[in-house]
Amino acid sequence: MSSLYERLGKTEGITAIASDTVDLHLQNPRIAPRYVNSDVVAVKHAVTTFFVTNSGGPKVYEGKDMLAAHRGMNIDAAEFGAALDDAMEALDKNGIGQREKEEVLFFLYGLKNEVVHI
Repeated sequence: MSSLYERLGKTEGITAIASDTVDLHLQNPRIAPRYVNSDVVAVKHAVTTFFVTNSGGPKVYEGKDMLAAHRGMNIDAAEFGAALDDAMEALDKNGIGQREKEEVLFFLYGLKNEVVHI
């Protein structure tokens, strides 16, 4: 069976998904304020490499772990849910199948304790 990385279109496909996800975050009134002073190119790169690495692709992520990246942000459950919704919308936009969407959701939801109220 192929890895999630392969089924998401490898680095090229994941780059498109990550870019769309961040774009949706920037348009989402629940999340957008978090990105006011962000380097969007750097954020997209970090999201892309994080997901490439954690979906079975090459180990290219060099950023902080999720606890360190979100410490002090006090992200609430509604923001976390909105971020998941944006990710699912980006997967839809990129023609990703139901099984892969469920795997991505399972993976992302598994990060909740490292992101919410940290």
